[in-house]
Amino acid sequence: MSMNASPPTEVRLRWAPGWVLAFVALWPLPGPAETVLSLGAILALGALAYHRFRGGMTLLSHEAWALTTVLFLSYWLPEVISAPDAINPARAVRESLLDLRYLPFLWLVAIAVADERGRRLTFGGLGVIMAVWTLDALVQAVFDTSPIFFALNELKQLISGKDLCAKPDMAALGRVSGVLGPCNLKLGLVLASLSPFLLYLAAKRFGVVGWCVAAAAVGLVILMAGARAAWITFTLVLVFSGWRLLGWKRLALTFAFGAVSVVALGLGSPQVRERLERTTQALSADTAGMDVALSGRTRIWAAAWCMATRHPVNGVGARGFRKAFPDCDPNAEVEAEWGKGTAYHAHQIVLEVLSETGLIGLLLWLSGAAMAWRAWRFASEAARERARPAMLALAVTVFPFNTHLAFYSSFWGGLTLLLAALYAGSLLASGRVGDTPADAGT
Repeated sequence: MSMNASPPTEVRLRWAPGWVLAFVALWPLPGPAETVLSLGAILALGALAYHRFRGGMTLLSHEAWALTTVLFLSYWLPEVISAPDAINPARAVRESLLDLRYLPFLWLVAIAVADERGRRLTFGGLGVIMAVWTLDALVQAVFDTSPIFFALNELKQLISGKDLCAKPDMAALGRVSGVLGPCNLKLGLVLASLSPFLLYLAAKRFGVVGWCVAAAAVGLVILMAGARAAWITFTLVLVFSGWRLLGWKRLALTFAFGAVSVVALGLGSPQVRERLERTTQALSADTAGMDVALSGRTRIWAAAWCMATRHPVNGVGARGFRKAFPDCDPNAEVEAEWGKGTAYHAHQIVLEVLSETGLIGLLLWLSGAAMAWRAWRFASEAARERARPAMLALAVTVFPFNTHLAFYSSFWGGLTLLLAALYAGSLLASGRVGDTPADAGT
């Protein structure tokens, strides 16, 4: 086959973008989403085995294959290395074996964005999904019900006679939860991490006005969703996507308007006001005030550091934090800010990696970050432009000066690896047969 010829339709895996979008759209239903991921991994392996002898390298450039695999290994190898002497060896081994399915799925994700059509469908589809979830959350803010979650819950009751969330969770809902429901309060974090796709789509279709409207809608939902880590994440997104579109002066005015809106929303919403008041306690000079402001995070971080110093080489094992926490709890006799029970994870990416996978794990994570940065540094301007939404989404998700969900968990780990594959596949697509600089603005 000539290197300038377009590959056969079947070699393009034209179904890949739809599969990736189905995985994301099903996040409100963890079981089906996991099924789509696993089936996608199996189909990807089958397709790759079949096409390996029929120009399989036309699916993805050598560089994209390499970077996607390296980013996966920088996540997965720490799990494996931490397993032998983990606090809970059985779980550490089980998690590392289970996470192997991510590798072929990540190849599928990278293939999905390896040409102009795939990027348009995948990035645009992610933007549409985030727009729908944002509108759904705004409806919930007004009418106290998420239409999509209500429909999914009714379907669940029809099939199994059970609710998606337990009755106490339904009754205790105090903030906007959207499509993910009151038993999975991650909407703000998900919207913040994936907002670059919506903002870039809005700017491409409707210019500055579209970007501003989308930013205001997403920002409102993130504030009402209550996760302050999402506030930081979304602020970073606004800075790095807004300055190129608006310029620094208009962006500063936008932030000033946003600050006024936050104050007004705090006056009208008890939930937002409570989060703002708790945040201001961080200005307190004493440790207790800081711990209250951070919802017990300083206590968790102290325990994570304790684990890292006691198990410096390979940590306590992936997802072993909760078992190791009681022995490292600095105030075991005092009830924690989050209530009774142990802490499940470190709530901070560096401390999570250090405590659960040790120095070896941290070095592997840093090596993956270095490779991702090196790829960006040496990429052409056209390559950077087409990968910018994925780059920004990945960068703000792993931004170290923030609090985080557990990266060694099915949900947040899957989201992070998805972003890594979208980044690698779109940035290094220049070697893709049939790909041209004309799609750089996608």
